[in-house]
Parts: sequence; structure tokens; C-alpha cells
Amino acid sequence: MATESLRLEGWALILGASSGFGATTARHLARCGMNVVGVHLDRRNTQHLADAVRDDIEAAGSQARFFNVNAADAEARARVLDEVAPELSGHQPPVRVVLHSLAFGTLRPFIGEAGEAGMTSRQLEMTLDVMANSLVYWTQDLVARDLLGAGSRILAMTSAGSDRIWPGYGAVGAAKAVLEAHVRRLAVELAPRQVTVNALRAGVTDTPALRKIPGHEELVANAQRQNPGGRLTRTEDIAQAIAAMALRETSWISGNVIGVDGGENLAG
Repeated sequence: MATESLRLEGWALILGASSGFGATTARHLARCGMNVVGVHLDRRNTQHLADAVRDDIEAAGSQARFFNVNAADAEARARVLDEVAPELSGHQPPVRVVLHSLAFGTLRPFIGEAGEAGMTSRQLEMTLDVMANSLVYWTQDLVARDLLGAGSRILAMTSAGSDRIWPGYGAVGAAKAVLEAHVRRLAVELAPRQVTVNALRAGVTDTPALRKIPGHEELVANAQRQNPGGRLTRTEDIAQAIAAMALRETSWISGNVIGVDGGENLAG
């Protein structure tokens, strides 16, 4: 069944909802019938991106609750969940899909060269906290408010950089490896609640986050050359996979890193 014809209901919580995978997934799930709580961090010059996603969700006939806050801040996290909990609690499960798609980290070598500074402890810890540990903290707070239940799906975006070396990707690659470890642990601990947790490993995708990676042009060229499907991964590929994972029939898929890349990781 094509995911565009899927009819889903309930609420999705999307962390990183204004661009890239998060924005496309928010729009796609809304077209499938889901309401969206979107968390994003945008300054005035990029706020229009979040506004456009929210407008598209509402145009699809779904509800949108958007919050421009730092998703890694504990007080902001509590404020968002406390505000939406009364509305979401009337659904079973209250939150059907959680997407962790936070792309904010330091891109530089660990060891500085030619007079340039290397990675600082603050930069490394911030990257790990935002791109990996925040998954645990959001999950803890969702459980504490009884917003996850049988049928909830937690999905986190990872990449092949979790075990490959790309220039300047050390802190982000480490965060992706930690994120995958968190997914496995959470899958086991949430299994009694019938909540599944998986990571999606996207192929090289032309997103704002990709364009910040040093030498991203080479990553794109290699993916275009090596991917058996003959193209880059698209954000729509990820959104469709997430919609499929939201089906009740996927309840036995948990604790995995699932490649959504057309076989790119096998060829490269």
C-alpha cells in the first residue's frame, strides 16, 4: 500500500519540525490525517520555514501546535509537554509517533591543525546532549505524563556517519552512535508498555544539515555514483517510511537501525 493512501490518526511529536526530515514528515503525516506538535528552534530570519510547515498542516485539515524553543532545554521541554498534555491525553495512545530529528552540533576536527582550535569539551558535550541524550530526556518526560502507550512509535534519525569517518563529523558521528545505543536501551525498557523504538538511517539527503558538513559535495557525488537506485535519498522517502512504521502492524519491529537509503550503505 502506498503510504500516501494511508489513513492515520492521533498526534505526532516532531523534534526538529521546521526543515529537513522533520518538516517533510510533519507535512506527510498531516496529509495522512495526523495532528502535529512541532518543536523547532528558529531565529527571525528562518521563522518563516516553521510557519510554512504549520500552515501546510492546517491546510491538510490537521491540527498544528508549534513551539519555537530549544529542544535540549529541560524547562522548555517540560513547558511544551505540560501545555499539550491535556489535549493529547484524550487519544490512545496520546502520542502515536515521536520523531527525533535534531541536527545541531559542532562540525570540526577533534585535533586542531595549522593553528586552528580543536574540539572543546563544551562543544562535544553540547553535540552529544542535543543530538543523542535529548531522546532519552524527552522519552522520560513523555512516560512521566502518561503520553506514551500501546502503539506509540519512537523514531530517531541517524546516519552512516555513526561508524564512518567524514571530515569534521567527529562529534556528530559520536552522537549518532550514542543515539543508536539509546534506541536499543529504550526499546528494551519500553517493550512492556508496547512502545517501539527504532532508528532510521537515511542515505545521503540534500538537507540544510547536510550542507553544513565540510566536504558535503563529495558525499553527494559518491552517493549519486554508488546508490543502486541511481539517486540521492529524499526527505519524502523518510516521511513515507515513518508513516508506514506508524501502522499498528509494525508492533514487533523494535530496537533496530533501519536503513532507508535504497541500498546505499551496502554499495558504499
